[in-house]
Formats: sequence, structure tokens, C-alpha cells
Amino acid sequence: MSAVPRVLMYSTAVCPFCVRAEQLLRARGVAEIEKVRVDLDPERRAEMMEKTARRTVPQIYIGDTHVGGCDELFALDHAGKLLPLLSGDTL
Repeated sequence: MSAVPRVLMYSTAVCPFCVRAEQLLRARGVAEIEKVRVDLDPERRAEMMEKTARRTVPQIYIGDTHVGGCDELFALDHAGKLLPLLSGDTL
């Protein structure tokens, strides 16, 4: 089994979509989520917008793959592609 890829989530303190995304990731066995609070760090918000071309949170990366936001994460799971991605496969 390959190493679990790093999960990075750009988020804010009061974001129900961030909470839902984190709950789904935890339910799929993700123990560690590197959270970047863009509400506390404007430079990291600028970094997120440059990397993703999006302003909204969450923005989720699994390994080098930009999954997108909460809706995209749930769609990926619904399509049966989230667990393979979390196990180290690429899309």
C-alpha cells in the first residue's frame, strides 16, 4: 500500500462547507488534514487564489491534485474516485 498523500485544505473559522468537507475526509479515513486558515493570514489567501483561481473556501488538495471545494469533494466521493485518490492513485 502506498503512503497516504498529504491533504491540504484552505479554510476559514466559520465555514460550514469546510466542516462538511472535513467530516467526509475523516469518514474516509483521513487522520491528518493540514488546514490553512486564510481568514487569519491574507498572504495564504493570496497564495490560494493564485494556485486555484478561486476565492471561496474550502479549497482542497489531495497530494498534488486540486480537488476543488466541498461540492467537488462530495462529487468525487459519489463517483467512487475519492478513496483511490486518498490511497495514492492519481485521477
